[in-house]
Amino acid sequence: MSGGVAATRGKQLNLKRYKLTDAPGSAGQAVLDFLLPKRCLCCDTLVSSGDGLCPTCWHSMPFIEKPVCYRLGTPFAYDVGEEAWSPRAIAAPPEFERLRSVALYEGAAQNLVLALKFAGRRELAGPMGRWMTGAGREFLSKDSLIVPVPLHWLRLLSRRFNQSAVLAQVIARECGGVYEPELLKRRKRTRQQVGLSARERQKNVRSAFSVDKNRAELLNGRHIVLIDDVMTTGSTVTACTKTLKAAGAASVDVLTFALADPSHDSGANTAMP
Repeated sequence: MSGGVAATRGKQLNLKRYKLTDAPGSAGQAVLDFLLPKRCLCCDTLVSSGDGLCPTCWHSMPFIEKPVCYRLGTPFAYDVGEEAWSPRAIAAPPEFERLRSVALYEGAAQNLVLALKFAGRRELAGPMGRWMTGAGREFLSKDSLIVPVPLHWLRLLSRRFNQSAVLAQVIARECGGVYEPELLKRRKRTRQQVGLSARERQKNVRSAFSVDKNRAELLNGRHIVLIDDVMTTGSTVTACTKTLKAAGAASVDVLTFALADPSHDSGANTAMP
């Protein structure tokens, strides 16, 4: 093949690899934005960022900001000092080390959790997982084992995916941690937790989890970050934490997208067991 023909062939191959988004000055991206305009994650209103919320939904997102309880991650009304524990944490210390969440489980945060979990909107896992990575930055690292709260296989079959697992995958990619979706198993098909009281939830998940025998050695002396979409009473993450520690984990931190408001003390809306 002559040099001229080879050069022409190379240009043709390069043109085939050329993408709209590679265009100078983001012209290609502008074309894509025109054809597929970016919309609010919650209400479908046009927005400037693909991972963004419209002003209305942004203002209804109850972000949790510091100061927070060092153990439970619940917000304080005022700063009471670094690593301060709330009265609830002092009275009943959790099995896990720390809990961090992006927002309280209401408003836009609740809408996002329900859309991911029950409406099958898997595209929400990207932005939600990135927000969670920011919320858990104090304990996330490349040495962390990122473990999602598992679904029973029958529920996984009906839902088609585990919302906690897709969030965990994003978080592991963002922080460089090790994603282990098969390490923790749900061996008992439990009732839906929605609508159950705190005591009923604890009973519902008792002995529900186990560690995969083929992966158990991964836990020895390791730091685990347990991932779930929302925490209400804390019964599920408590049962998972006990199982992981009994199998050899050195410590367990919990990271969720949403946290039920701890000021709601009735039934399923109570934040901790």
